[in-house]
Amino acid sequence: MSFEAYRIENMLSLEETIAKELFSGKTYPWEVLPDIGDFIVRLGNTLPEDKFEKRGDDIWIAKSAHIFDSAYIAGPCIIDEGAELRQCAFIRGKAIVGKKCVVGNSCELKNVVLFNNCEVPHYNYVGDSVLGFHAHMGAGAITSNIKSDRTNVVLHDGADTLATGYRKMGAILGDWVEVGCNSVLNPGSVIGPHTNIYPLSMVRGCVPASHIYKDRDHVVAKENR
Repeated sequence: MSFEAYRIENMLSLEETIAKELFSGKTYPWEVLPDIGDFIVRLGNTLPEDKFEKRGDDIWIAKSAHIFDSAYIAGPCIIDEGAELRQCAFIRGKAIVGKKCVVGNSCELKNVVLFNNCEVPHYNYVGDSVLGFHAHMGAGAITSNIKSDRTNVVLHDGADTLATGYRKMGAILGDWVEVGCNSVLNPGSVIGPHTNIYPLSMVRGCVPASHIYKDRDHVVAKENR
């Protein structure tokens, strides 16, 4: 099946997230999206008090995280160790921010899992999405999470399609994905690990691992170096 490359084990390093158990029993990364909120509450209540403190309703923040005073955080939410939420970062809830992640100035997160060392540092919107280990979104890059006609998201990989059953789904980024500045990842975009997206791109559908996305007609394999 064409979507084999986008199974969880081919996309994400589960040892690089506090949310490893969220993916248990699932085949594809997007299957976790409906369960993020409830999982946060269950996990949060088990987190060690010597490393995490509970702030408000269903918000757990690692004591080593750096949270700027102007950041806004709504629960349920977990901010893991060493993460940084910069000026005016806006967490709308149902967000897991991994170790040493950066959520930057005026960035907005909603119903997301950010794996460790993920960076959304400048004016990004990330909703109903999963961003893998060391994934990075350039300034102004966003995940568009709802179709203009409000119908359910269908994934496309060449001629193959897969219905998600979700009205809202942003993007799935594998480990070490680089998204260029001011790119738009349309609903249901799935980017394989180690792939680079050119700046100003409009991405739709699946992009294989270790490729360079220049535009929809020019997706080229990376050369071995």
